[in-house]
Amino acid sequence: MSTHKYMDKICCLALLLALVVTGVFLNAPSLGIQAASTAQGYESRLFDTSRVHTIDIVMDDWEGFLEGCTDEEYELCSVVIDNESYNNVAIRAKGNTSLTQVASYGNDRYSFKIEFDHYDSTISYHGLDKLSLNNIIQDNTYMKDYLTYQMMGYFGVDAPLCSYVYITVNGEDWGLYLAVEGVEESFLERNYGSDYGELYKPDSMSMGGGRGNGGEFDLEDWMDDQSGEESQNTFPDRQAMKGQRPEGMTPPDTGEEVQSNTETMPQDMPGAVPSQDGASDSQTTDPAQTDKQFGGRGGGMGGSMGSSDVSLIYTDDDYDSYSNIFDNAKTDITDADKDRLIASLKQLNEGENIESVVDVDEVIRYFVVHNFVCNFDSYTGSMIHNYYLYEEDGQLSMIPWDYNLAFGGFQGGQDATSMVNYPIDTPVSGGTVDSRPMLAWIFESEEYTQLYHQYFADFISSYFDSGYFTQMMAQTKQLIAPYVEKDPTKFCTYEEFETGVETLEQFCLLRAESVQGQLDGTIPSTSDGQAEDSSALVDASELSISDMGTMNNAMGGGMGGPMEREDISAQPQGEEVPSGGQPFDLPVGEDSASLPMDGNVPERPQANTAAESGQDPMKLEVGGENQSALNREYGVLLAASAAVLLAGLILAWRYRKRA
Repeated sequence: MSTHKYMDKICCLALLLALVVTGVFLNAPSLGIQAASTAQGYESRLFDTSRVHTIDIVMDDWEGFLEGCTDEEYELCSVVIDNESYNNVAIRAKGNTSLTQVASYGNDRYSFKIEFDHYDSTISYHGLDKLSLNNIIQDNTYMKDYLTYQMMGYFGVDAPLCSYVYITVNGEDWGLYLAVEGVEESFLERNYGSDYGELYKPDSMSMGGGRGNGGEFDLEDWMDDQSGEESQNTFPDRQAMKGQRPEGMTPPDTGEEVQSNTETMPQDMPGAVPSQDGASDSQTTDPAQTDKQFGGRGGGMGGSMGSSDVSLIYTDDDYDSYSNIFDNAKTDITDADKDRLIASLKQLNEGENIESVVDVDEVIRYFVVHNFVCNFDSYTGSMIHNYYLYEEDGQLSMIPWDYNLAFGGFQGGQDATSMVNYPIDTPVSGGTVDSRPMLAWIFESEEYTQLYHQYFADFISSYFDSGYFTQMMAQTKQLIAPYVEKDPTKFCTYEEFETGVETLEQFCLLRAESVQGQLDGTIPSTSDGQAEDSSALVDASELSISDMGTMNNAMGGGMGGPMEREDISAQPQGEEVPSGGQPFDLPVGEDSASLPMDGNVPERPQANTAAESGQDPMKLEVGGENQSALNREYGVLLAASAAVLLAGLILAWRYRKRA
């Protein structure tokens, strides 16, 4: 009797509770209820590295778009990715010095950025909001960016996903590019979950690259400014230097040496002369003095190089001192976010609470791979850029970006032996370790230095000694070679590509040999040590860095001027997109199952694990409607649930009246 009396109330409460729970689950992301990282559909589709993908760019006035590329303004287009059509998306040219170089060479093979949600916030490519299409300039190997990102992902670094794509424009061949996941919202959600932290891309306003990062920078003018009669910091003949590896850097392709000016040269300028302890004669580690040398707070030095804030040097608590960081924030930031970052930089520079202000494991792994590939168009070079800084709850980490000038490409004419043996414990060019606080803490602590060496040994053992690298290089070359050969806009000849790939492979194997020697003590691991004794250095004299492509041979041998091709501005939009991109048979004796092609291996720290998907990535879909349909589906589900629950409440109420 008692049970029957309260049954209707119990049912009503149960139904109300079910309604609340349903609403919570349907709106979980907005309420912050989500896993630490999120598997995205695009991981196993466009970024499946076992095949070359296809992208057809459809525009009414392609030639007009190319003429305005240096303005870096978005224009409307449609794209067809592996036979999936996406309408009403945005495209613009992208790049730092490469953008102006392409234009100055009379070429129009620009790098591009596709923004799926620029015009319609509901559009994405299976969750991806931004996509970079790199033109592979200054890289005869077609692999420098790709290889570095694969190494980073393999070793547990939060690196962007990438894969090869063959681009057509209105159905006509355009060229083989590298598709790279944009380091923006989708990347952050994939790696850190929906409740991610703050993202910055520190860059000096005096540097190259448009869109707020120094679009007025002129590389040739910078080179001319740095040229002079003579310098103690240039890279002389190998026999003359007897193993010395100065930390300074000579800008390539000037035809002259850099003039030394030890009285006025800031520590990060390429003319600073290293002393016996590895520091520049003019170098100071005092932040305030460093800031004066750099020509003021946050605004760049008096010259054309980066300022102290992009080096992550703490100056004071003034926001203006870090304008090159805050003005280049990729997430919406508040004053509280600025205060938190400045506080972290202060502790980082003071060497306090390192594990609270630095993601120790991730940053060491980042520098292991970064220092292996010898990229000085970066945080560890004179330019001090091409990295993302991620901050969450005061803890900082590094995200890699732009490695087309890795493997010595930024040094131009530098001899291969010096680059192969570049010291892993003094890995800064155009400055000192102390002038890069995000790196310096590793070498200020014996514990962290040992961990850095341990991780380096692990990387060499698992990636090179295991045979993984050699097999991956062979498979990648076999995969992309036919597309390189038919690429109508490539910056090099096919023969230069073949030579470049062979040189890259040999360079990496010799570099691994040298690093192993530096770790076990048979080869000095600092510039001073190598200057004192060069007898054990690995000989790479038969290699030529320029064969891989460098800053001063962007045109290679394949192109000498504007491309000659038919006008593809207004081709019919309904033409069939070439399927292409299918994997080729492996060499005899090679097992495809033994080598994952997504940059990751089992039982390793995984940063970029591809999501499992039961859908066919080649199924034709209208991508622009995918997200909208998904939103409608959730809305219908919520409405249906509410209707069912409401019906239950009405039924219970009617039952109670009859009772």
